[in-house]
Amino acid sequence: MKIAPSILSADFGRLAEEVRAIAAADYVHVDVMDGHFVPNLTIGPVVIEAVKKATSLPLDVHLMIENSARWVEAYAKAGADIIGVHVEGDVHLHRTLGLIRSLGKKACVVLNPATPLEMIEYVLGDVDQVLIMSVNPGFGGQSFIPSTLEKVRRLRKLLDERGLHVDIEVDGGIKLDNIADVARAGANVFVAGSAVYGTKDYTATINSLRDRARSAR
Repeated sequence: MKIAPSILSADFGRLAEEVRAIAAADYVHVDVMDGHFVPNLTIGPVVIEAVKKATSLPLDVHLMIENSARWVEAYAKAGADIIGVHVEGDVHLHRTLGLIRSLGKKACVVLNPATPLEMIEYVLGDVDQVLIMSVNPGFGGQSFIPSTLEKVRRLRKLLDERGLHVDIEVDGGIKLDNIADVARAGANVFVAGSAVYGTKDYTATINSLRDRARSAR
């Protein structure tokens, strides 16, 4: 069970300090938005480089951008350890996932809430992680979409049937009061933004989230 706090909810005026403060986590989740694929604009490779210097945790970089293949090498070079690309925004998805792995990084494929699992069925053997969005991407602090649970269950069953050891990550509206349900459905990596950065004790919150996820399985 891995907890990946999203720095989208951090205080960017104290970003290095905010990143160091989540040392109890398993990953640092970084949301990259281009203002086109999603209606928001966030950070680029230069900020990834700065975050990398502030932590020893792996960087889980979620590219919510158009033409993601064009930027994969730049984010890999900047320090991303896991690179997630959207099935909805990449017409040559298999090629892009292969590129990520060829750069020595873990490949993650991402699905929006309305995107069916069938869209990634033929690349499951080419990824290390599947990220299921449980909110519509673009903004932090949204509420969890309940239908995500069935999607996670179906994905876990599909992976088990194929004997694939692929992480299932869920991002959006993860809180202390629902993480157990998400874990029970089959997820093992949990992105939490405001659920961590909106509390006074990040370490205690991260540990509580992990404990609740573990107890559910």
